[in-house]
Amino acid sequence: MMDTCTGYKDRAIASLEGKWGDAAIVTLIYMLITSGVGLAMNFTIFRNASFLWTLATIQLAWGFIIIFLNVARGQEKIALDQLFDGYRGNWSRILVTMLLKMVYTMLWMLLLIVPGIIKSYSYAMTEYILKDDPEITENAAIEKSMQMMEGHKMELFLLDLSFIGWALLSILSCGIGFFFLEPYMCTARAHFYEDLKQETPREAFING
Repeated sequence: MMDTCTGYKDRAIASLEGKWGDAAIVTLIYMLITSGVGLAMNFTIFRNASFLWTLATIQLAWGFIIIFLNVARGQEKIALDQLFDGYRGNWSRILVTMLLKMVYTMLWMLLLIVPGIIKSYSYAMTEYILKDDPEITENAAIEKSMQMMEGHKMELFLLDLSFIGWALLSILSCGIGFFFLEPYMCTARAHFYEDLKQETPREAFING
């Protein structure tokens, strides 16, 4: 059974208890590598390579999300090295799937903003599915996310929207608050996925 927005936020806070400092550090490192380096490139002779840097860090974005899935599942300590898990093992599976997700979302956005946003929520579970099903790849993972999110897109949208007050406070704190807000949101979303997975027929989740 799906929880309320307040329920997911409370569960996220409980999961992050005693881990806020490490969560903020891993968020800072993630932001420095992705946004910081990319921004710095725009002011150097490598400015035309900033898009390539974005592509190179797609797997890092996957690792960041999975860190907080592990937190939601009760992992006692946040391990910084998990940020780079997307570059290990069958790394091409994650790279290609995440690229496809990005391209599909961008194409929908080019058509109309609202359908693009709706589609982004359809694809929102892709990262978690890649983590939980090591055999699933590319379009299959995206299609599985669409299947899981059928009838639940508005619920996740409202959960994200419920953080808007914290986002405004983070802006007022000169951005420092985002080092805590990002882990908070990611962990709440991970709990959302855990409930959603329970609502999805097991045979469909594994074999679809």
